[in-house]
Amino acid sequence: MFKLSNEAIGAVMLALQNSLMDQSDIVPVLRGFDLKIDDKEELYIMNPPVVKLDNDSDRYPIDNGSE
Repeated sequence: MFKLSNEAIGAVMLALQNSLMDQSDIVPVLRGFDLKIDDKEELYIMNPPVVKLDNDSDRYPIDNGSE
C-alpha cells in the first residue's frame, strides 16, 4: 500500500486551489501528474502545478478592518 508524501499532498492542494480560482476541471491536472514512489513507499509528484497570481489588488481585496 502506498501513501502520499507531504509534497504530493501539497501538489494536490495547489491543483485544487488553481482549479477553484480558474473555475476549471481538476481532472486533467490530476491525470497529468507524473508519479514516483520512493523507498518508503510514498508517492511523489514530479511535476507539481504552479499557481499564478495576478498583481491586481482589486481582484482579491484584503479586509483590514479600517474603512
